[in-house]
Amino acid sequence: MTKVVMNQQVIHPMVKLQRQVRSLVDSNLIKPTDSIWKIAFLYGDEWPHWKQELQAYDFTMQDPVIDLLEVEAWEDEE
Repeated sequence: MTKVVMNQQVIHPMVKLQRQVRSLVDSNLIKPTDSIWKIAFLYGDEWPHWKQELQAYDFTMQDPVIDLLEVEAWEDEE
């Protein structure tokens, strides 16, 4: 019997958000210099969750989007 083990890496939720925001910038829907609060309009009902997550990583809603995009690694404090 052959056992196949798949090596799946779990993507951090903030990486997913970062990728979505990168896509918004690449699509020219927002600019890297825009404040993070501008993405609130695009996330609708999900925004309170993402706002809380961003604030947990010491982001303010006035920080530019580029600050979010420049994060290289997201680490959860334990």
